[in-house]
Amino acid sequence: MKAAVLFSGGKDSTMAVYKAMEDGNEVKYLFSMISENPHSYMYHVPNIHITELSAQAMDIPLIKGVTKGEEEKEVEDLKNALIELKSLGVEAIYSGALYSVYQKSRIDKLCSDLGLESIAPLWQRDSEEYMRELIDLGFEIILTGVAAEGLDESWLGRKVDEESLDELLKLKQKYRINIAFEGGEAETLVLDCPIFKKRIEIIESNNKWSFDNGFLDIKKAILVDKE
Repeated sequence: MKAAVLFSGGKDSTMAVYKAMEDGNEVKYLFSMISENPHSYMYHVPNIHITELSAQAMDIPLIKGVTKGEEEKEVEDLKNALIELKSLGVEAIYSGALYSVYQKSRIDKLCSDLGLESIAPLWQRDSEEYMRELIDLGFEIILTGVAAEGLDESWLGRKVDEESLDELLKLKQKYRINIAFEGGEAETLVLDCPIFKKRIEIIESNNKWSFDNGFLDIKKAILVDKE
């Protein structure tokens, strides 16, 4: 089946690409929506420009759309993108939805209305099991944004590995955060994974911090050969 993946460059959408391939589908396109609203209800915002490198690393064409990020209007913007993808031969849309009923229900309805199959391979996964699978598969993931109690500025740019996962589990006990970050606790970026032909290397970045939340502003990144 010819598929497209709603793609942000983060762990969930990258894992959705991995799962789509694992299912035997041909991933024809990645689709990234560029939202002008930093508090978008539907879309990942920090460092969305890095998706161009991610797409190159996987050697999959990237299609980009633009939305003002207005509630519900941004869903209509996605519908127009899905119409374009269908016209290009896409039969199924993969997303990295984990627990957000708001996102998944809207994607499902759009796909149903347009005659596309909506597939969310990570839906309702156990958070700890899922995070351990990412680590075990060799996903190199960093945190690029944090917005939850217990996650301070020191977490920006930090890798998700066994050590940091153990710390997240302790924070979960104390602050009841979702360690897969589906509640908006953090944003991520995948620098490398099994389906990358090259890895992403960050050359220049700085922290943007405001009281109790912030993000890693990536100014420059390149693709490098894997060792």
